This record gives sequence, structure tokens and C-alpha cells, in this order.
Amino acid sequence: MVFSINMTNKRKWINFCFAVLCFIYTTTNSLYAQTQQPLSLQNISTIKIDEVNDDQIAEFWTKVQENGLSITQLEAEAKRRNMPAEEFVKLKDRINNLPTKTTEKSNQNTDRTNGNDLSKKENETLVATKSKVFGSELFNNKNLTFEPNLKIATPQNYQLGPDDELIIDIYGYSEEAFKLKVSPDGNIRIPLVGIVQVSGLTIEQAKVRIIAALSSVYDRINTGETKVNITLGNIRSIKILIVGEANLPGTYTLPSLATVFNALYVSGGPNNNGSMRNIKVVRNNKVVAILDIYDFMLKADAKGNIRLQDQDIIKISPYENKVEVRGEVKREGFFEVTKNETLKDLLNFAGGFTNDAYKERIKVIRNTNKEKSVADIEQGIFSMFAPKSGDIYTVDKLLERFENRVQIKGAVFRPGAYALENGLTVLKLINKAEGLKEDAFLTRAIIYRLNNDNSLSMLSLNLEDVKTGKVNDIELRREDMIQIASKLDLKESYNVTINGQVIKPGVFPFAQNMKIEDLIIAAGGLKEDAAINRVEVSRRKFDIDKTKNNSEIAIVKQFELNKDLKNNADLSFNLEPFDIVTIFRLPGYEPQKNVIIEGEVLYPGSYSLEKNNEKISDLFKRCGGITAIGSKNGTILLRKKLQSETENYIKLNKIKALKRQSKDTADIQDKIEEDQNEIFDIVGIDINEILKKPGSKADLLLRDGDIIKVPSERQTVLVSGEVLYPARVNVNNANRLKGFVQNAGGFSSKALRRKAYVVYANGTVKATKNFLFVKFYPKIKPGCEIVIPKKDVKKPVSLVEITTIATSLTTLVFLIITISR
Repeated sequence: MVFSINMTNKRKWINFCFAVLCFIYTTTNSLYAQTQQPLSLQNISTIKIDEVNDDQIAEFWTKVQENGLSITQLEAEAKRRNMPAEEFVKLKDRINNLPTKTTEKSNQNTDRTNGNDLSKKENETLVATKSKVFGSELFNNKNLTFEPNLKIATPQNYQLGPDDELIIDIYGYSEEAFKLKVSPDGNIRIPLVGIVQVSGLTIEQAKVRIIAALSSVYDRINTGETKVNITLGNIRSIKILIVGEANLPGTYTLPSLATVFNALYVSGGPNNNGSMRNIKVVRNNKVVAILDIYDFMLKADAKGNIRLQDQDIIKISPYENKVEVRGEVKREGFFEVTKNETLKDLLNFAGGFTNDAYKERIKVIRNTNKEKSVADIEQGIFSMFAPKSGDIYTVDKLLERFENRVQIKGAVFRPGAYALENGLTVLKLINKAEGLKEDAFLTRAIIYRLNNDNSLSMLSLNLEDVKTGKVNDIELRREDMIQIASKLDLKESYNVTINGQVIKPGVFPFAQNMKIEDLIIAAGGLKEDAAINRVEVSRRKFDIDKTKNNSEIAIVKQFELNKDLKNNADLSFNLEPFDIVTIFRLPGYEPQKNVIIEGEVLYPGSYSLEKNNEKISDLFKRCGGITAIGSKNGTILLRKKLQSETENYIKLNKIKALKRQSKDTADIQDKIEEDQNEIFDIVGIDINEILKKPGSKADLLLRDGDIIKVPSERQTVLVSGEVLYPARVNVNNANRLKGFVQNAGGFSSKALRRKAYVVYANGTVKATKNFLFVKFYPKIKPGCEIVIPKKDVKKPVSLVEITTIATSLTTLVFLIITISR
């Protein structure tokens, strides 16, 4: 085929395809940008949380935590940025549902200045790890909120101000009650009394002034017949400013009872550059308090935590000296030290040494003008050594070695570690360990010894020869370990097995002179159906002739026991290790086999089978037959599934417990049916045919555990599946399947009519038959269920698939144009 396209048409095709590709690219990028809008504190007030995916939520929460903010502080910041409350609730739920992830970061720095490489151990000392700043947990702990307690009694030194509410209660000879708010001018207006100035006064001072004003109207106040109680109601709000090195500096509105800690908490506390020890409160251009958080954390001293007033300024200065402590201290992290503090104070900040700390010397890495230096600080100068900013102190761990230890293990009465003394030998150490056990293997003990280069060597000795003096006793060295084996450990564990008709069959430890009767007693005794006249024992052979096909591979013997398990004088047979004893079952023994018939029969209940070939018709004769209201068409047979006896036993006990609980509750009955379905299969039977022709093919043989249920006559048909209104329909309202479906509202738009089927009351199922365009629906009987299946739903084409198809078609067009050229 030849394509003839002129140049003008070619250009038009190329321009058209290029325009289509540009449109697809622009649309896709636009949709991607809309769905990938990042979540941050800057756009938190405008973004919709439902449109943000989980990865963006996790990334946002990680950044918030890196800034040292808790969920409570994030809520305060969201309110400050005017984020809708319902959107923050969604954000909080999404954060709480995030999976917990632990990220460990370490940045390893190697100092190779002037061509000098540090050793691996020194290099590990220089690893820069991001540790926790001491004091920052106060502002990151969800359990600490530092919220002011607004339910406490009014502090006596509390100064009243605009928007405070005073409650004046007059009682006694005269009774009045007023709730008065302090005006912006600092006054309250008392009815019948007038204006009283209270701003700037404490509660006690305000009480004196108000009572004096009230006395001019209520003269019996002076005589005591009328009393006045003045309390503080709703308190005012104040505005404070937090500046400097705070995580969230700015202006905050707080209750007038708020303290410095309350303000620091809502602002996230000092940031990484902020000082924990030099936080100033400035009031009217004067420093009125300096807060040292270390005093609060280490001494419970909150002397700088004063109550704030309106327009106070909290200034967080940058830190001056910050050092890091690592290793064997109780509290690792970054610490801030002042000019007069020493290394001893720093160790107190870190909680002191751990139990495994090496206390003689501490290593410090210090910054010089050009490079880093390493120094060792002896214990004697801890109280004189002054830390400098940037120092990294490392407390090493004690060495994992002993200077005077020897060990003994195995067949001695007190194995373990002992002190190495001068002249300590093997026999002396055995005596220290309270001597050898009776099962000790004396002909070969082993000494594991460390050489001078810490390599391991082994010495063996005969303890019998050492004890008798034939061989010299060996003097022990540091870290020697003596291993004395047990004879019992050096041989395979001996046991015997018993199977068959005993109470607890299984594997039992072997003992010398053990007889068959002894093993039966250990297994709990014989069962009722045990055949004591045929007991079989199989024994291992150690001389099997592998060259013959019919060589004997085990020794098998049969015995007859006494019923009372007395010793048989004629039977001097002892068991040997790994013998297998089998107790067979009496050939003529057979436990009763029971079946159950329930429902509308004259004598329902449990029946024991009389013969091996007893059938359903025989059981109906024994139970008296079906009652007048019994449904033959609905009679079903439940037969146990092929499961283990233990599983069936557990589930049957569960069903019995449910039956005892209630026989009338519909929920309980549904639960019983569900559990029965787990154990039993429903076998469809035609009881009319069985009773009409006993012994026919329809008349099945009964098995142990069978249950026959004869329900009462049913007068409805259940219509379920893809119909407009699934329901039970009166059997007299219709004759055919379509008629019953119409009584349930008709077929739905998703109904698969040609696959409709009917489940009859006796458990049999019939499906719709289709021939050409004609459907032959099953016959409907009382108590059956009509099921209308659902059509398969086709998946709609997504935007990504449309874009892919369009791109592919465009590429194909370009390919055709290229081929044509």
C-alpha cells in the first residue's frame, strides 16, 4: 500500500497531532498539580484535608515534629492562622491514624587533616548524632500542657483589670447579687451606689473599697446584720509578645492567670538556638524576672515563673555555651552550661553515670580555631574543668573482661564463675564447686584457655588419673574454663512408645527393668475396648542384612496380659530403649451409633442404630411417623463432614450450649444453623419416595451422627437476589417463578435471568434451563428459595487509561506519517 500525502497535508497532520499532545500533557500536569499540592503551615488555613493523601500528611507531621511542636501546639498555631475547626479535627484524626515509624539518622565525619587518619574507634567518637536537647521535652510532651488552672481560688495578689468580672453577693438583712464587668476605664457601676474605681487593685483592696461604697446604701453592713461576699467571676484575657529564639514567636492571647511556662508552651518553647537558662520577662521596659528552666527541672524551683500581665514581653535569648554528652550517662543529649559551671555540674545535668560507666576518664572533643582536638579528662579535675561551647563529652563503658575469673561448667554441684587465687588448680576448683556429680564423665575433661594473643586453645585431662596422682594437677590461669561432661549428655535420650487402646498413648522415658504393664500404667491404664490377649511389641535390630530382600528389619513379639496387670511369672520380658508397644482393639467391640430426628414427628429425639444396614424408613417407623402439620417436602438430612473427631466434638458442644441458652430467640437459632453448617453437609432426600418405597435407592443408609429435621408445613416462598424488593411471597399468590418474582417487585436492571435457580426446602437445587431463546424455569414448591444472580459489572475506563489510549493513537499517527514519507 502506498500513502500519497502532499506536504501541506503533512504539515496540517503534524500541527494537529502536536496540539493534541500539548493538550494531553497540559491537562495531565494540571490534574497532577492539583492532587499534589503540598501541605504546610503556610497554606494550612486554605487546604482541604480530604484532598490530601496519607504521604503528604506523614511528611507534614514529620516537619512539625522536627520543629519541636506537639499536637496541642499545632492546634494553637492552626487557630492563629484561621484554620477551620472541622478541618483541624480531620487533620488530627489523620495524624493519629498514621503508622509509627522510627528513623535513625547518623552522619559520620572522618578527620583526615594533614594526612593523619583517625582510627575506627576514634572515628566513631566523632560521629555527629542528633541528640535531644535537655529541657525540650517540657514543650514536646503530650502529657504536659501547662494550661492555667482557672478553677482555683482567686490569688490574693491578683490585680484587677478591664474585662474582669466581679460577683458581689449581699446577704443577711438585705439580699442582692450583682455580676459586674470592669470597664475599659477600670470602673464598675454598682446599682444604687454608683461608680467604683477597681483597676490595678488586688482582690483584697477592691473588697475594702467596694464594701465602703456599699455601706452608704446598705447601712446595716456596719452593724454586721448585712454581709458582703466579693469573688472573681470570668477573668480577662491578656496579650503577651514572645520574641527571640522561640519555635513560634509572635503575639498570643492568654488568660490573665497565665504564667511564663504557659506562654512558652503555646509558643513551642525555645528553638534549637534558644537558651533554656536565660528567658527574660520584660514589663514596662524593665526586666522583672529571669527564668532558668534547669532550676525547674533539676530543683523544682519555679522562682522565675511569674504571673504575666497585659503587654508583657518574653524574650528568649540565644544560647551561649551548649555541649553534648554521650555514652554511659543516664541522660544523653545537649546541655547548656553557664560561665561558672564545671564538668561536675554537667554530669549532674546528665543524671550522673550509669552502672557500667568507666569513671576514671572522660574523653572530650573540642573545637579549636582551625580544627578539632581530643583530650582526656581525669576524674580528679572534673570539678575544675570548664566546658566550652561545642564540646562533645563521651563516657566510655567498662571493659567486658575480668581480671581474675575462672569458670567451671557441667557435672559439678555448683557450676559458675570463681575468683582466681594463687595456686588454684583443677581439683581445688572442683572442691570449690562442691565436688563432682555422680554422672560426671571422668575420663576426659576439657580446659578452654586464652593464649597471650587472645586466641583459644584446648587442654584435655583424665580426672581419674589426676585424682589418683598418676597425672599432675594443672594450675589454672585467668579466663580458664573447665567443661566436665555428664554421662547422660553423651548418649541419646532413651524412650519407649505405646499406641492403641490406652488412656494416654504417646512417648515415655525409658527406665531399666521396665515391663509392658509398667508402661501401660504410665499411659493411664487400658481403655474398655483394649484386647489384652493380643499385645504386640516391636524392637529395633542392629544386624540387618542389607544384601537380602526379605531380611528381618525389626523384632516383633506378641504377648497376653492379665486383666488386672499383675506380673506374669511366665513372662520375664523387659522393655528396651525405643521399643514400640501396641494395644489392639477387641474385634467384637462397637460403641453405640446414634442418630437424631427433630421436628414434626410423633417421638422426636436420639435413637441408637440397631443394625449396620438401618435406613431412613426404619427410623421413621421407630419414631411414629410424621405429624399432620409436618412437611415432607421440607425434610432434610444433615450428615457430618469429614473432619477430625476433636473439631467435631468442640463444635457440637458449642451448639449444645447455644440450645441450652435459648430455643426461641431468632438470633440464637441463626447462630445454631451457622455452626451446624460448619459441621454438617445438607443431603437432599425425597421423603415421599422413601416412605412410599422403603428400601429403594432413595432410602439411604444411616450413619453415626446423622440428623433428620422435619419442619412444619411452609406456606411461603423466599425471593432473594436481584429483585426490586426481596421478600417472602405467599405460595398461593403465584404458580411459576416469574409470578413470584413479580410479587417481589420484578427483576432489577442487574438481574441475570438465565442463571436463576431454586433451592428447595429439602436441600436440593435446580437451575434454569435455556434452549435457544426459551427459558425453562424450575418448578416452585412451598418453602423453597428463588435466587436471582447478579450480572458482572464492567469496570469504567479511567482518565489515565483514556490518556494512555490517546497518546498511543497519536504515536501511531506519527508513525504512519513517518512511514508515508
